[in-house]
Amino acid sequence: MTDQDILARLEETLVSRRSADPSTSYTAKLFAKGPDSILKKIGEESAELIMAAKDGVAGNIVYESADLIYHVMALLTFCDLSIDDVLNELQRREGTSGIAEKNSRTAK
Repeated sequence: MTDQDILARLEETLVSRRSADPSTSYTAKLFAKGPDSILKKIGEESAELIMAAKDGVAGNIVYESADLIYHVMALLTFCDLSIDDVLNELQRREGTSGIAEKNSRTAK
C-alpha cells in the first residue's frame, strides 16, 4: 500500500458520499451544507494544526494534519477536482525554487 493508494481510497469514499444521505454520513452532511461549511472546517482545522504545532506534540500535529488534509480533499471533491490535480501541480513545481515559483504568479 502506498501513500497515493490511501489518498485514492479516501477520494473514492468522498466521491461516494456526494450522493449519500446526510443523516448517515458526516461527509454527506458537509457536502449538503455547501462550500461555506467546508471552508469553515478548513479554517478550523488549520487553526487547530497551528496550535498543535505551537505545542510541539508530534501526535497532535499528525492528527490535526490528517483532519486538515481530509477537509481539503472534501473541498476538492465538492469542486469536482481531485487529489491528482494537486499532485500534478506539485510535480509541475518540482525543481523550481519557491521564490521563482511565487514570482511567476505575480508576473502574470
